[in-house]
Amino acid sequence: MIECDLDNGVLVVGGGIGGLATALGLVRAGRKVVVVEQAGEFGEIGAGLQLGPNATRILDSWGLLDQVRAAGVVPNNIAMRDAISGAEIARLPLGAEFRTRYRTPYVVIHRTDLHAILLEACRRAGVELLTDVRIERVDTTESGTVAHAADGRTFAAAATIGADGLHSVLRQAIVGDELQPSGYVAYRGTVPVDEVPAGDRELDDVLVWAGPGCHLVQYRLRSGEMLNQVAVFESPGFLRGEAEFGGVDELDAAFAQCHPQVWAAIAHIGKQRRWPLYDRLPADDWGHDRLVLTGDAAHPMLQYLAQGCCQALEDANTLETLLRGGAGDIEWPEVIRRFTEARIPRTAEVQTKARMFGEICHARGVHRDVRNALLNRLDTADLYDHADWVYRGPLFDPVPEPVHS
Repeated sequence: MIECDLDNGVLVVGGGIGGLATALGLVRAGRKVVVVEQAGEFGEIGAGLQLGPNATRILDSWGLLDQVRAAGVVPNNIAMRDAISGAEIARLPLGAEFRTRYRTPYVVIHRTDLHAILLEACRRAGVELLTDVRIERVDTTESGTVAHAADGRTFAAAATIGADGLHSVLRQAIVGDELQPSGYVAYRGTVPVDEVPAGDRELDDVLVWAGPGCHLVQYRLRSGEMLNQVAVFESPGFLRGEAEFGGVDELDAAFAQCHPQVWAAIAHIGKQRRWPLYDRLPADDWGHDRLVLTGDAAHPMLQYLAQGCCQALEDANTLETLLRGGAGDIEWPEVIRRFTEARIPRTAEVQTKARMFGEICHARGVHRDVRNALLNRLDTADLYDHADWVYRGPLFDPVPEPVHS
């Protein structure tokens, strides 16, 4: 028995940033959308997000960029320093030349603030939002999908989009792979800027301190009033095969030999929770017929390129483009085929290069010396050329034509 019939609409499973972005893109393309979230309320946990211009262009097209800028911060540069010596390795300016080249700014924002902006945009657009719904499986038919919830409820839809995150239940039925532990652990959080040492207050950049087997990222949030800090390190406990690893003692030891400014920052980072870091290998199939994955359910990636959220927004924008202007019934198998055809190569490249950049960032010994020497030789034009592949993205790539029935 079907308890909820979406009447040719779309079911989005997962109410995080990726799920809400997907829902907003779909409703903008004229689809009726219901989002189901397993938690008791819609919300996000975590700290800061970096939004490259490949993401802020999409937010701009949705009329949300002004809100995002007001809630966040537009930094002056992305700067990398050596975490041991403190010397600057590279600096990517994010000013007028950057905005001209990529059309929109680089913005950093608290994860909960972006989620709230997308949630309100979905409400205004008429997306139906349901909580306390845990979807355990989705059956597909020639004419639609039926999603089965843990409490026995069923949801019939023309198509189902799985945006249920890193630990996606729906991915198991499509890909059936396992999470890939990186062996690295993150501690992250925000503190009021006036609570950090005076020498750390002039943080108008996204500042990356690259150390041997560790790094620290710092940038301002919430109109500059809060300081976001993320400390990442390779866990010796993980390498020894221990089930519990990455404790505060390992955090302190990983950064013990770093520059005093880094060590002072570690003293102010939140230590209540640790995040072991995982990704998955790129998959060559995210869905079929009328069921497909997006965001972290489709392409979870390590955070070293700051592209996880950005790629989820690109997914949403691609679905919106494919469905734009369509009327009546949609040929969902064709939409999903073209969606995955467009997105799988792009996200696989980001996943793979994120791993590679993590290795560069965490270089040890002579590899650290080589990294520093090579990056020091790059000028601004060189750095822009190296950034084009990710920041220009779909804006300059061929855009899929809408699929019309």
